[in-house]
Amino acid sequence: MLDFSLVSLNAVSVHQTGNKTNGEPLIISKETVAKPDENLENILLKYFLKPFHQPTYYHLTFSNNDHDLNPVYHYAKQCFDSPDSFHIQSIHLAKHLYETALHQNIKPGDFYVAQFKDMQYEGNLVEAIGIFKSETKDHFLKMERKGQNFDIDFEAGTPVDKLDKGCLILNIDADNGFKVCVVDKINKSAEAMYWRDQFLKIKPCADNYHFTENFLTITKDFVTKQLTTEYEVSKADQIDLLNRSVAYFKDHEKFSQDEFSKEVFGNDEGLITSFNDFKTQTTSEYELELKDGFDISDQAVKKQARVFKSVLKLDKNFHIYIHGNKNMIEKGVDPDGRKYYKIYFNEES
Repeated sequence: MLDFSLVSLNAVSVHQTGNKTNGEPLIISKETVAKPDENLENILLKYFLKPFHQPTYYHLTFSNNDHDLNPVYHYAKQCFDSPDSFHIQSIHLAKHLYETALHQNIKPGDFYVAQFKDMQYEGNLVEAIGIFKSETKDHFLKMERKGQNFDIDFEAGTPVDKLDKGCLILNIDADNGFKVCVVDKINKSAEAMYWRDQFLKIKPCADNYHFTENFLTITKDFVTKQLTTEYEVSKADQIDLLNRSVAYFKDHEKFSQDEFSKEVFGNDEGLITSFNDFKTQTTSEYELELKDGFDISDQAVKKQARVFKSVLKLDKNFHIYIHGNKNMIEKGVDPDGRKYYKIYFNEES
């Protein structure tokens, strides 16, 4: 995951890209936009970065897997190597998009290139370049007071909670085409895929860290979101499954899906089938790459273990931390209808 708690916006350039095939113009700005005040910067950061909190990672590539030939890679590298050339590189990026987005159904839009600093990746502060395109316009009502009355008008603008297309290029792993994450929410039609396939040219980032991270994320989502829609499962049972999942990754050096399923889900074939179906659906929907076997990344386990909650919250009175052995806790209802948990222990400290 990326952490944006310390991130700041160094510079933003904005251009407008029409559809060249339909005779629409490319409008280039002469310089970066004025430094935004704190409120506007917070709005821009939310608009640009909110969709990337749980990203899938890619590398920039080219048809022959030589990322040096990828124009986006070249322009991003120039931004990192020569920050003063940022606006010039944003113009090159806008022209590259204009020349590659040639399907007649591609919509025109506002094209933003942003320079970020102090983005946190795996606990390290990194620089990043953001590339975004807004194709959606909404109407916003505007009220103006005139004496004792109000007039109603409207303006067309970009909704800040709907990023149509985006890309973050982290200044990491440059020798393999940088670490890149992508948003593309319009649709899956052929003309819409130009953002990934023609403009960016990306390939999935496949390594043990991301195999580990992706599998743990899928497991957490299955246990906390999907499982309760199919089975009647208590919070204590959910926490037990999460604990067993993390314990498997902590106790093994190599991952085996069959071994994982047996240790976490036991012999419940229905539960294992449900998990496998959920994994297949999730990997397809979010274009995740997973293997049935890989070397477990300790760094990814430590990071993911922090978000595997083992706390059972009871109203606002009690928090019970469950770290293992669900047989030591029982749930029940007394004759008055009050719910309770009964906890067993061997030693008190």
